[in-house]
Amino acid sequence: MPDFKLAKDKQIVKMFRRDNTILIYVIMVAIAMGIVVASFFAFYKNHQDSKFIQSGVSIKGVNISGLTKEEACDLVRTKLAGQMNENIVLTYKNYNYNVALEQIEAEFDIEASVDFAYNIARNGSLIQNVKDYIAVLMTHIDIDPILKYNKLALREYIEDIETKLPDQLEQSSYYLEDSDELVITNGVNGAGIYIEELEQTIIDALQDVSYSNKYIDIPTYTKYPEPIDVDAIHEDIFVAAQDAYFTKEPVYMVYPHVIGVDFNVEDVKRYIEENPDFIDFTVDLTLTTPEIVTDDIGMEAFPHLLARYSTEYVNNPNRTTNLRLASNKVNGTVIMPGETFSFNKVVGKRTEAAGYKNAAIFQDGGVTDGLAGGICQISSTIYNAALYADMTITSRRNHMFIPSYVTGGRDATVVWGSTDFKFRNDRDYPIKIESSVSNGEAVVAIYGFKRETEYEISIETQKVKTINYQTERQKKAGYSSGELIQSGANGSVWDSWRVYKLNGEVVKREKLYRDTYSAKNKIIAR
Repeated sequence: MPDFKLAKDKQIVKMFRRDNTILIYVIMVAIAMGIVVASFFAFYKNHQDSKFIQSGVSIKGVNISGLTKEEACDLVRTKLAGQMNENIVLTYKNYNYNVALEQIEAEFDIEASVDFAYNIARNGSLIQNVKDYIAVLMTHIDIDPILKYNKLALREYIEDIETKLPDQLEQSSYYLEDSDELVITNGVNGAGIYIEELEQTIIDALQDVSYSNKYIDIPTYTKYPEPIDVDAIHEDIFVAAQDAYFTKEPVYMVYPHVIGVDFNVEDVKRYIEENPDFIDFTVDLTLTTPEIVTDDIGMEAFPHLLARYSTEYVNNPNRTTNLRLASNKVNGTVIMPGETFSFNKVVGKRTEAAGYKNAAIFQDGGVTDGLAGGICQISSTIYNAALYADMTITSRRNHMFIPSYVTGGRDATVVWGSTDFKFRNDRDYPIKIESSVSNGEAVVAIYGFKRETEYEISIETQKVKTINYQTERQKKAGYSSGELIQSGANGSVWDSWRVYKLNGEVVKREKLYRDTYSAKNKIIAR
């Protein structure tokens, strides 16, 4: 018979050996895990105590693993600087507009991103830090830094570009021609910018650094002029005749003459209704001249020279004609206290019928001939005289390019129907403008009555940035490949201040404007 006892003993031995093997395996696994855990915690503790950023971390695609905070800041700043241009190029039709990053104060907050990277697996509980450390080590993390910029400066810059688009909205308007005619001009549709959309597009492009070597299309819509309000025009135009006079007691005051003006409102309304697509039309005014006019009381009414400013011009016949026409319109203008001077309203629409000629103007990214070219020299000369006379500037814009007759920050461009130069007389006494053009000099003088305390005023300007021009290749009839079509000229950014002194001491510095002048690209034929 079989020996069952012996078989049972062998089975017990096998079971003992198997259990013992399992136990040994479990112990070895436990020891190995303990070593791994201990090693990891030792490594993690070393990370906690180190000054280096952990592995698996990048900022904007730049690997900063194992770097100190200072090293990471320097590396990311250098890498991003190599990817980012100084300007964002906006385009509309065939026109380009540069937005300087410095102008809108755009920069990435690299320090904050590096601080965030450094503090990974350092700020939480032990368990949370360990989980974060492992997660970043295994999957990696790319931090997108916060973009900082001046929202107000960006908005103002886009609004300024809108005024320089070629398709300008022209509001319906009116002006007096030769004192006895009212000219009403119909409005013209123009292009407006979707400002918030363009702002977001610019910020998105900056955020992902995608704007380099690319053009951003300016999103636009059609703007429509306001309808012509004949009643409002009549209310503004109609006045009763009044003689000019001035008083010395109890105060020195000038009361300029007022010519009575009127027109038939119903006739004008009927014409507009029957001719909705008119360009402009002339209304004969009914004028009543008073017995004593302002010129009759002479300069005794304006005893003090408040300011004088002059600019030089080259005697190009057409341009000089335009200067004199605009200057003559301005000459003798009296502005009462609280009243606003409008260049466009005083000078009127510049037309061939009014005698204006073609001369050089800034247009289409360069210099070309245009009707009434040069009259901005008169508005710029008035602007400077008004600054020195302590007038309050209420509407003024700089040119696309710096003109030749004044330095940056000292010009005032005007465009009929869209861009005006205006200032308000906030003195307690009327002023009179005398303007002349002769012998290569445009002169504007402002007369009035000096205050008891009269400040010495100076104007300061500073160029804060140069915008380098680019080279373009264009196909143009009449030019051979490689031939120069247009020379390049750098653009620039200027700040201007009005400085008030009393007894030689500065008492106030008034910031006027920050003006950006576009670069004029060099164009070579292809």
